[in-house]
Amino acid sequence: MLDHLGIQCADVAVAATFYDRVLGTLGATRMMEIDGADVIGYGIPPSPDFWLSPRTPADAGFRESHIAFAAADRATVDAFFAAAVDAGAEVLHAPREWPEYHPGYYGAFVRDPDGNNIEAVCHR
Repeated sequence: MLDHLGIQCADVAVAATFYDRVLGTLGATRMMEIDGADVIGYGIPPSPDFWLSPRTPADAGFRESHIAFAAADRATVDAFFAAAVDAGAEVLHAPREWPEYHPGYYGAFVRDPDGNNIEAVCHR
């Protein structure tokens, strides 16, 4: 369960273009932009719970993050995957069941523009 999550991006504008498209398939929208800070918050109202911010020079030791987004059903996982691939994401794992996680776990994994491992998952 996540309350909110933030990732640092090499180029917030490029990342935002990707997430505008991909998160829209899950019903999320760009909800907040902090002027002058290049920080963008996404979510499903009432509040944003996924944030993009710029990477600073001190963040040179970047490590891949894994972020799993909840999908209402398998068709939504498929739509997320298709939107991500169309937006140029590297495919890590096409949509399929992952019984090693638990029965009914259906997920798709891609790499976002900053190298993070992004997943959409339905548990039904």
